[in-house]
Amino acid sequence: MRIDIVTALPKLIESPFNDSILKRAQEKNIVEIHIHDLRIFAENKQKSIDDYAFGGGAGMVMTIQPIDKCISHLKSQREYDEIIYMTPDGATLNQKLANKLSLKGNLILLCGHYKGVDQRVRDHYITMEVSIGDYVLSGGELAAAVLADSIIRLIPGVLNDETSALTDSFQDNVLAPPVYTRPADYKGLKVPEILASGNKKAIEQWRMDKALERTKERRPDLLGE
Repeated sequence: MRIDIVTALPKLIESPFNDSILKRAQEKNIVEIHIHDLRIFAENKQKSIDDYAFGGGAGMVMTIQPIDKCISHLKSQREYDEIIYMTPDGATLNQKLANKLSLKGNLILLCGHYKGVDQRVRDHYITMEVSIGDYVLSGGELAAAVLADSIIRLIPGVLNDETSALTDSFQDNVLAPPVYTRPADYKGLKVPEILASGNKKAIEQWRMDKALERTKERRPDLLGE
């Protein structure tokens, strides 16, 4: 998979991809991450990428020219499955969407900034709009990092144990069950005996029961309740 991230603030988004799972995924050549500074594609002397909104109002708007040039440049080199704009009014990111996008080959993530991008970009270049929640950030960079992480960890070979992602919360519309590790008894706080019993069938049933119990308690909407 290749992910191209288009941003006004490239340094803001570099860090998440330089450590841990996302770094290893790149070292294994499972995924390529390319970050593009939008200002490089601006054709004015100031290399500015924003301007005042037509009709007035507070805040600046990202201009169409550098975005058009950047996206056109990338599309001239390869085909993209989706060109995604990170925006608070997009479709809310969930596990189902992450699963779907993890099967794609090439993605462009456009990070919004200021009051957003010229609507013509959204109308004519963007194929999907994604939000990571009902709140507003200073820009789309952190949201793009969240989306990329949720996708990349699902690609076969990224996690050391590929079955780990399959037992994550939301994969089957239920939350993950409680987990424990050693010591089995810490200052009188004990791990449930069933987990140390060695009875795999009973342990699996316990986990399923606890997952449903936790989901009913915390996210009944996932069960249609």
